[in-house]
Amino acid sequence: MVKLTKIYTRGGDTGHTSLGDSTRVSKTSLRVVAYGEVDEVNSVIGIARLAVSGEAGAMLSRIQNDLFDLGADLCTPEQVDPKYPPLRVIQEQVDRLEQEIDSLNADLSELNSFILPGGSPASAHLHLARTVCRRAERRIIALGDSEEINPLTVVYMNRLSDFLFVLGRYLNNKGKEDVLWVPGANR
Repeated sequence: MVKLTKIYTRGGDTGHTSLGDSTRVSKTSLRVVAYGEVDEVNSVIGIARLAVSGEAGAMLSRIQNDLFDLGADLCTPEQVDPKYPPLRVIQEQVDRLEQEIDSLNADLSELNSFILPGGSPASAHLHLARTVCRRAERRIIALGDSEEINPLTVVYMNRLSDFLFVLGRYLNNKGKEDVLWVPGANR
């Protein structure tokens, strides 16, 4: 377990930080940027949770914990046969997201247009979380283009953006109160 007794260490004052394996890198490294963007997704989901309750809140709570796992995964570079195996995202976390998407999606009204973010405050926050999630996913992919990463980090983030979209629709009265795009409406 992590124990934080001192919040500032001055270790980052030169623009560098330590990874999970104690390697020092620039705070602008692709790895640090990637897990920093995952942290941003987590924060936006925390804001969305203020507008939801019940099972939706419980699902988002589990996701926030998963995102810390994912950040820890990205924070620790891959290595062969490590002395202490690092925390990694696993297939079961992806499977749970897929099951929740399928369960929520089964009750949604048919979708015949793209959706504009909005409808309810909860849905608007979830659409913001979805777009931040997509950006984080792109950063993780960029990291994977230059360094070895756990491929399930990309899969999890891809599925998470789908989940946030579906939950946003679900919280708009199961899609009945979605705000639909009308192509060329203001020409």
